[in-house]
Amino acid sequence: MIYISIVEMTSVKYMIAPPKPSFYILFMPKPFDAMIEIVLHGDVTLKGYTLIEGFPGAGLVGPMAASYMIEKLGMKNIGHIESDLFPPIAAVHGGVPMHTARLYVDTKNKLVVVFSEFTIPQNVIYQLANELLSFIRKTGIAEMVSIGGMPSQKQTGTAYVISTDQEVIKKAKKQGLKLVQEGVIAGVSALLITGAKEFQIPMTNLLVEVNPAIMDPKYAETAIEGLRKLIGINIDLSDLEKESKEVELRVRDMVKKAKDTHEHYNRATEEVSGPPSVG
Repeated sequence: MIYISIVEMTSVKYMIAPPKPSFYILFMPKPFDAMIEIVLHGDVTLKGYTLIEGFPGAGLVGPMAASYMIEKLGMKNIGHIESDLFPPIAAVHGGVPMHTARLYVDTKNKLVVVFSEFTIPQNVIYQLANELLSFIRKTGIAEMVSIGGMPSQKQTGTAYVISTDQEVIKKAKKQGLKLVQEGVIAGVSALLITGAKEFQIPMTNLLVEVNPAIMDPKYAETAIEGLRKLIGINIDLSDLEKESKEVELRVRDMVKKAKDTHEHYNRATEEVSGPPSVG
């Protein structure tokens, strides 16, 4: 049987077994799978909230939009994600060391934001998606929105939508958002939306056209404006360009440091372990 634990600071572990065999097979971990946990810093009630996912991807749209929302809404850090497959680094902001994958909450607007300051390693994507879906089901979160970039030769400033919820699709059309009819989704958001469909959790991918070689604050502005149309959240965008530039530089730096640290760590481990034995 598969068990997925949500660990809080009280060290209590909640175990959930997926009810649907098809999803169970898709996400079933093997005995050598790595540890991954969502750690909450105390008792938090999230029933009925909307979760916004902003992991790094094309154009860094997710982290830029998520960081700006956290700042402008005065969101509180309520937890983090940890894994032995994450790069062994810590972020330092305002002199305070922090985990590089964090969760924030806005009780007024009933929002939860999860994002990271490093690119999610390929070998942990399945487990991370699995853990997030378990977390959502356990806490009673009502819906998810994933913010990301969609590489395009031309950027029109239009947000695109893929959703498991027909009501969201109707609303998106009414609000002038475009629907993606054909294509491929990759990464954590791809597994989240397919898993959400299995578990009948309303989820939407909010995608912005980007040039992957350019990190433009306008991408985050388009995403947040699309979010306003979908869930009715109002955020002052007047400082977005300045603050998104700062976020961009920080995330770029963190991604580079994560990569360098991970490579150095792997080399050091190989040196200590020595060459593989044959026999």
